[in-house]
Amino acid sequence: MNPRINLKDYEPIVGRSHIEELRMLASKLSGKTVLNVNSTFVGGGVAEILSRLVPLLNQLGVDTRWQVISGNTRFFEVTKKFHNALHGSQSNPISDEELSIFLETTRQNLNQIDLSSDILFIHDPQPVGLIAKKTDTHGKWIWRCHIDISHPDSRVWDFLKQFVVNYDGAVFSSPNFAQELPIRQFFAPPSIDPLSDKNRELSVEAVEAVLAKYGLDRDKPIILQVSRFDWLKDPLGVIKAFELVRRNFVCQLVLAGGAAADDPESEVVLTKVKERAADNPDIHILDLPPDSNLEINALQRAASIIMQKSITEGFALTITEALWKAKPVVASAVGGIPLQVRNKLTGLLCHSVEGAARALRQILANPDYGQWLGRNGREHVRQHFLITREVRDYLLIFLAAGRNEDFIYL
Repeated sequence: MNPRINLKDYEPIVGRSHIEELRMLASKLSGKTVLNVNSTFVGGGVAEILSRLVPLLNQLGVDTRWQVISGNTRFFEVTKKFHNALHGSQSNPISDEELSIFLETTRQNLNQIDLSSDILFIHDPQPVGLIAKKTDTHGKWIWRCHIDISHPDSRVWDFLKQFVVNYDGAVFSSPNFAQELPIRQFFAPPSIDPLSDKNRELSVEAVEAVLAKYGLDRDKPIILQVSRFDWLKDPLGVIKAFELVRRNFVCQLVLAGGAAADDPESEVVLTKVKERAADNPDIHILDLPPDSNLEINALQRAASIIMQKSITEGFALTITEALWKAKPVVASAVGGIPLQVRNKLTGLLCHSVEGAARALRQILANPDYGQWLGRNGREHVRQHFLITREVRDYLLIFLAAGRNEDFIYL
């Protein structure tokens, strides 16, 4: 368990009663074991959440483990196509050979992973086929889908659904993300940890050091997007919007991100983005390693505006991080983003490159308005999207799964 994580440290943020409620719920799971399985220990929102969630559950007395499946590059190329197809943006159909690669890798993992647990919490499509071991275990199986599958490619969804329907329940980040299923469904938005390196308070000196490290001008407004280098995050659209804004305002753009171990496409995207930005000294492309949490924190705190111009999106924890730091946000009205960015209240939503540029201009021209949006956004996150609330949701889901009771997050 991470020794830096202490439940009492959250009391000043969420209140003592909330922490006591977590202890009470966890006590009802005494003696039970929980196993989380996903596709990577580093990179992406799921791994980041689990790195904080697992220690907190253990500290509460819930015996919680975390394992990852293994796979070669070809397998993760296939599951990346699954990811795109479930978002409804698949242009290259899945072949029978690719489905066979997925099934063979699943078989290999079934022989390698110890799946003995009271509650098996399986995250996203990559390990979904592990359900084949259900009859050999006594535990309850829950599939946690972190992405929006409301309008999926039918071939891919039909293939995955044959596994999903055998679970005891499925968890989605929003009712709008779900599909009709013959199993119970639970809803629990993701969260951020306000005490993690990516979100804790930083000194002015620490922020200035990061800006100097990457050659950023502190006196020039920073427009920032933090995300994987992925076509679905529309980095080229961000550059286009910046170029439109740059005609009227002196500013600089920072695209900061990196690759996830289960996303082999990111290197291609990064290369294209660098080529597109090559001639503009005010566009900074930062390819950061997975452990760059303090650097990302500092960049977000230094930014004047934070963007997330995704084409499709799951929940977008980068927005949650930005709002927690009281930053004005400009983001696409897709996926889980509208759950966080309430247009003209906690940020500004857009539907196009031109709309994004218009929103950026509005905030740059009215910094007081941007600060007001940021303050509202921070309070919205405090109330709804901190990790203590997600721990509570999962404890309730685990209890409901064990007792055949329904729980819906409102």
